[in-house]
Amino acid sequence: MSINRSFSVAEAARDLSAAYPVWLCDVWGVVHDGCEVYAAAADALSRHRARGGCVILITNAPRPSHVIVPQLQRFGVSDGAYDAVVSSGDVTRELVRRRAGNNLFHLGPDEDTSLLEGLPVNWTALDEADAVLCTGLNNDGRDGGKAETPDDYRPMLSQMQKRNLPFICANPDRVVGVGGRLYPCAGALADVYAELGGPVEMAGKPYAPIYRVSLERAADIMKRDIERSQVLAIGDGLPTDIEGARANQLAVHFITGGIHADDHRGADAQAIAGEMTATMPGLQVAGVAAGLVW
Repeated sequence: MSINRSFSVAEAARDLSAAYPVWLCDVWGVVHDGCEVYAAAADALSRHRARGGCVILITNAPRPSHVIVPQLQRFGVSDGAYDAVVSSGDVTRELVRRRAGNNLFHLGPDEDTSLLEGLPVNWTALDEADAVLCTGLNNDGRDGGKAETPDDYRPMLSQMQKRNLPFICANPDRVVGVGGRLYPCAGALADVYAELGGPVEMAGKPYAPIYRVSLERAADIMKRDIERSQVLAIGDGLPTDIEGARANQLAVHFITGGIHADDHRGADAQAIAGEMTATMPGLQVAGVAAGLVW
């Protein structure tokens, strides 16, 4: 495979601020680690805003954005680091609203029930459901007890597939990093269900709906139309953040120290960028760095 090394990439976020006034920034693995803020990342976002830039935090968290803001505050992310939050939970609610009057089964932990509130559907047991809304595994191990794996759900998912139940995945992420450990997410269950032949619906990264909503919010905040050439997607997930940027014609700043840290530790930024563009046609790599720093 031929790898293109004929272009340069930035490592410092300040070198990307002027060319890309709108930043769509991932949260977990970039701004915090699920326990506390990455201070340098929050500082970089604040400095970009101080220069007149706009920061939209774009997350695959399966909860409405108004629930995510207090969590950011608990982790130490100041309100000055961003203009707005758009979540997979926000856009997933639109998918559920299209099924008004239907019976839905919620697959996921109780902590995600804020996503269910106020939706015009009936929440039922699985055997009565017309569709399934998945926000994650019931116990992924973060809160103690025996940690489940996606394969533990194969019997349930097979039962659902036999009925051809639509599977609405509220979080396309396969894994999430919390305090240096990786835990499975709803996207991993969606992969198993699709493998079994079941129909899957998603609206978070890398899919278009969450980018459309994020760009609309940015346009409202900036009070002008936003060209995609002015937008930088910042993230650490190749199948979500990076693929989403590629599919939605956005330049990307790849953070290598997140969920793919073991694959890129010590690697040269230029080489990483060259490999990415060779394996992901159409990808625009503007920056590569271990972490988001100004």
